[in-house]
Amino acid sequence: MARQESDREDLLREATALVERAELKIPDEPETVTVGFRRDGSLSVFFGGQTVYQFNAAGQLRRAYADELLYKAERGRLVSLRRERTQSEVALVRRELPDVEAASFLTAAQNRLAQLSQSLERGQFQVLGKVPADSQVVDDARLWLQALPPSLAIAARPNV
Repeated sequence: MARQESDREDLLREATALVERAELKIPDEPETVTVGFRRDGSLSVFFGGQTVYQFNAAGQLRRAYADELLYKAERGRLVSLRRERTQSEVALVRRELPDVEAASFLTAAQNRLAQLSQSLERGQFQVLGKVPADSQVVDDARLWLQALPPSLAIAARPNV
């Protein structure tokens, strides 16, 4: 995620923590989708620059960005971080999500990821680029998404 909202990264070129990554055009998605893996096998999915889901190697959600809020996992709970700007600084205001709100967020994420999984399974996508060019990242992402449990779990911490 970029530090400035208006200056989004070229993820295929700049997301070097994702050692394998691909930029895809998916039908019914207004922006490109970037999928990528860290060295430990954890997946990150970027729906354009506005919605991001990042997982740990165990398939648990560790970070997200949606609706202009940052989300992170803390001790198995979701916490939102909202940017508040003043003339002199930017502060992140922390709020632990109530169970109902967290469940709603996880359901929405699960649904979006399931749609992506179906598109990959059906071959309904176009690869716009891959790093490295000979990687099997799309197939790996398809298999990884298929293996997700029916309900997303929240990691104990936001780090991998």
